[in-house]
Amino acid sequence: MEGGETMRFKWFLLVIALMITACGSTANTPAPSDAETSDDGASTLHEMPDHSAHAMGDDGPYDARFIDSMLIHHRGAVEMAQEALEKAEREELKIMAQGIIDAQNAEIEQMRKWREEWYPGEGISAGIGMDMGTMVVPDDPNVPYDVRWSQAMIDHHLGAVEMAKDALEKSSREEIKQLARTIIETQEAEIAQMRVWIPKR
Repeated sequence: MEGGETMRFKWFLLVIALMITACGSTANTPAPSDAETSDDGASTLHEMPDHSAHAMGDDGPYDARFIDSMLIHHRGAVEMAQEALEKAEREELKIMAQGIIDAQNAEIEQMRKWREEWYPGEGISAGIGMDMGTMVVPDDPNVPYDVRWSQAMIDHHLGAVEMAKDALEKSSREEIKQLARTIIETQEAEIAQMRVWIPKR
């Protein structure tokens, strides 16, 4: 009888030891970090820069804030241009829309590279606080789509031109100033062309 009790006691101690080991292993397991890959294999830290350690204040570097603003603005133009490829009737307008997509996607990629290279530790800012103009084509069945698109894109381009002029005065980087000059030259020419397309009233 005594031997049986001793054996049961030893089994009891073994079970306790196993439970302690399991709990300790769970407690020491590190939590997934922001840099780990998601289910689709993409790095969440790379794909979602707005989850940085801290957001940039209004007094952050001007060029970083300009890039943040212009990235949003360019993406808006690309979306409007992609819509025009599907809905516009005038072939010249579709050609312009494709040109906007090609040019501004290239500028988006360049600005993203600059942002990562120049300000790797800075969170996403609120931008430079300027009016970006129209960001979508309004719905109005009484006005032809091509006219509505042109009017909306003119207003959108005017926002980009003003932001670019601001950068020419305030930027500390020649790369940003050159981009600003390109934006002004390209988009002012497109504005002039779109104004020709809008019927005079």
